[in-house]
Amino acid sequence: MLIALLVEGILGWPDRLHDRIGHPVVWLGRLIAWLERRWNRPTRSARTRMILGGAVVIVTLTAAVLPALALAVLLPGGWAGAVLTGLVAAPLVAGRSLYDHVARVARPLAAGDPDGARKAVAMIVGRDPAQLDRAGIARAALESLAENASDGVVAPVFWGVILGLPGIAGYKAINTLDSMIGHRTERYRHFGRVAARLDDIANLVPARLTGAIFCLVCARPGAAAGTMLRDAGSHRSPNAGWPEAAMAGGLGVRLSGPRAYGERSSDEPWLNAAAPDPDAQTMARGLALYLRGMMVLALALAVMIPMA
Repeated sequence: MLIALLVEGILGWPDRLHDRIGHPVVWLGRLIAWLERRWNRPTRSARTRMILGGAVVIVTLTAAVLPALALAVLLPGGWAGAVLTGLVAAPLVAGRSLYDHVARVARPLAAGDPDGARKAVAMIVGRDPAQLDRAGIARAALESLAENASDGVVAPVFWGVILGLPGIAGYKAINTLDSMIGHRTERYRHFGRVAARLDDIANLVPARLTGAIFCLVCARPGAAAGTMLRDAGSHRSPNAGWPEAAMAGGLGVRLSGPRAYGERSSDEPWLNAAAPDPDAQTMARGLALYLRGMMVLALALAVMIPMA
């Protein structure tokens, strides 16, 4: 997992490779979308849709875990196997791609181009970018950075450490399922219930670990920890509130709060409500905080090597 983290951090997933063969998560997404179109019919009962949604979870997990398990059996042991496993697992860690996506929001915001920042933030969040002012853009990007530090980096590494290549592949399947069908909309309320609950379970420890890492590496560890312990439970997600609240406290800004998704609005509670709104400068500090956190994660993995 250390090799996977370092390879992805240095190389990412090259655009030329993405254009030619896609990405493993995109492959899983196509399978999920194909099954959802055929099985999630509104004419079916809520119970039937929930059962079929569970079947999609089983099929997707099988498609992800079985090839990973076969590779794990076939790869050699020792350092050669570790290097090869790390190379195979690298596309399933999103450390660099997450940084790049958020930096694409920070740059135009700092340059006084909110329209450019809105276009960039629309690529990483589901809320309506047209209704975001500068503070809203910064909040949305920082929340995405905090949540996806857990979902995209810490959680896959965590499950890879515990269960190897099948663990990281299985986690990415679960997380992709949740991102595609785990929504609380009428279309997915029943069909995506199993996927959403499984994702909550899979992220239970990694989300809290990510929050603890942010508290450790920020300039205000006491404020970050206090905000996290006080406000994380008020978040709509049982897990995302932990890294988001830790980042809010560590940076001394407020995050979350009311937001709009097209014609639908969501009156979410604030995290660190008494603090000021973030701005472009805060985003730069947030990205630096994220980088320090990922360095601590890499150091922890390096320390664990002699125990393996």
